[in-house]
Amino acid sequence: MKKQKRITCPYCGAHAVLQKGSFVYGDRAKEEYLYVCSNYPQCDSYVGVHAGTKKPKGTLANAELRNKRIKTHKVFDQVWKSKLMTKKEAYRWMTYVMGLPFEMGHIGSFSEYRCDELIKICKDVLANNNIEVPIGA
Repeated sequence: MKKQKRITCPYCGAHAVLQKGSFVYGDRAKEEYLYVCSNYPQCDSYVGVHAGTKKPKGTLANAELRNKRIKTHKVFDQVWKSKLMTKKEAYRWMTYVMGLPFEMGHIGSFSEYRCDELIKICKDVLANNNIEVPIGA
């Protein structure tokens, strides 16, 4: 089995620690796990973990970037939920239009800049197809 590589916080340089979601979310977290910056809460960066694994869903992010990624997912998901393409096709399309290798097509790893770019691209596609952009996006 491969050893988990150390995750370093991009904001303060500290190492991230695997924690139960309740460490950050309190009682709202069920069986969720997160990688949390060891300087939390002074450094408010963390990332979720895929259920049943220790694999992070992306990179550590502060509140601003986490909210931007959520907004990005709302707009991007509308592209495939509106049946313009399948979910798999949407991810392939996203990596193509953004000039990314397929393995880098994860919004959970995007910077604010990449999020802004994908939001703009998706809004254009939705508008061109007369599909409403999700509220708050």
